[in-house]
Amino acid sequence: MEPGRVLFLLLASMLAHIVSGCAPASAVTMHMGTPSNYRGLLKGLKPGDHLQLAPGNYKEGLPVHHLHGTPDAPITISGSSEKNRPVFLAQPHHNTISILNSGYIVIRDLEIEGNNLPVNGVKCEGHADWAHHITLEGLRVRGHGNNQQTVAISTKCPAWNWIIRNNIIEGAGTGLYLGDSDGRAPFVAGLIEHNLIVDTIGYNLQIKHQAPRPVLPGMPHGHNTTIIRHNVFSKISGGAGAREWARPNVLVGHWPLTGPGSNDLYLIYGNFFYQNPHESLFQGEGNIALYNNVFVNHSGDAVRIQPHNGTPRAISVFYNTVIARDTGISLSAGKEDLTDQRWIEGNAIFARTPLAGYPSKRNLVGRYQAAGESLIKPFAPLGQMNLALLPGKWRFPPIDSGRLRLYLDSEKDFDGAVEDVRFGAYANIQSKPERWMPKLEIKPEFYSAKDLTQK
Repeated sequence: MEPGRVLFLLLASMLAHIVSGCAPASAVTMHMGTPSNYRGLLKGLKPGDHLQLAPGNYKEGLPVHHLHGTPDAPITISGSSEKNRPVFLAQPHHNTISILNSGYIVIRDLEIEGNNLPVNGVKCEGHADWAHHITLEGLRVRGHGNNQQTVAISTKCPAWNWIIRNNIIEGAGTGLYLGDSDGRAPFVAGLIEHNLIVDTIGYNLQIKHQAPRPVLPGMPHGHNTTIIRHNVFSKISGGAGAREWARPNVLVGHWPLTGPGSNDLYLIYGNFFYQNPHESLFQGEGNIALYNNVFVNHSGDAVRIQPHNGTPRAISVFYNTVIARDTGISLSAGKEDLTDQRWIEGNAIFARTPLAGYPSKRNLVGRYQAAGESLIKPFAPLGQMNLALLPGKWRFPPIDSGRLRLYLDSEKDFDGAVEDVRFGAYANIQSKPERWMPKLEIKPEFYSAKDLTQK
């Protein structure tokens, strides 16, 4: 063989070796699923695989059992069309999407029709050992209002690093039920954002209290944060009218009282809480930072920080706008003296009793009927309601900026404008910016401060 030919083959061999060494360990494989073949494809999914489902009615559920993606190569199961989605139809005695001992899974863009059967839409099963790094995105869940125990999305085993995003849940018995009643199924380090949850019989969202946290491979320890942001929670109609099923729109329970997880924190911000005929809009205990939210309840209370299965501990409530017929914000501290860990400042509160259990100084408070004297359009219909402050000379309270910096996005108002000296959820921008007027839809991504100030 000629020397030039030998050199060419040698270089080609070396290049092939280099390219193959740089290739991903597992290539992405696209599988096209239909109602007739998807169950067979599901069982063989490997890290990086994407099962894309054609439009149609799927009647055999979606068992996500013993499927394992990786951080760099999750397993994805999705619809193939935004306008014409796959529809998973509930069947008796089986939860429609069942999750068991699986991790690094993305499930998105599916319709889940409950047909008013007593089965859950998505359930991390109680007999599972764990389920972690699960993303539920763009799901539409309806027809799960058989009774209060029927849940749109539920976790009943130790679950961590879940993302629940951009989902619409309408008329369920309970919207999101994360954890178990005995505290032994902790929901850890979750992100719940940009969901619309309306007209549930019981809770829109409940995260259960937690018993001592189990030690499981991969479960995060130390200081963890669960974030609940930019959601719309409403109980304006539907089963919310039954007093025997009265529940707050959102309830968060305490973290483990001692040991791993006891210093975990809820960050709850940028949410719109709207109407509850028989209960408060929000109830919580444990370690909570509640800020930049809008609360409107023309039938009762807005925010209750009080013992449930434990007690309130480190509590920061600031920059919220609250309109409530009865009590705006109440703090029932429990038996422990943790005064130095409780902080309620910078809120705009209009209620029969604006603030109970905490001094009202450093908050803007007024009577429920007088909200129109301070806010632009507080009693207008959805889509027209504007809860920003009327232009005026406001003496804003001095807020500990060092404390604010502990909390993600605390300097951004309800719409994303940057201002960390104000009353309530809205920055005091004089140029009348275009805003999202709260209504019952998925809250859009907030504007940047530049967008707001230039309008």
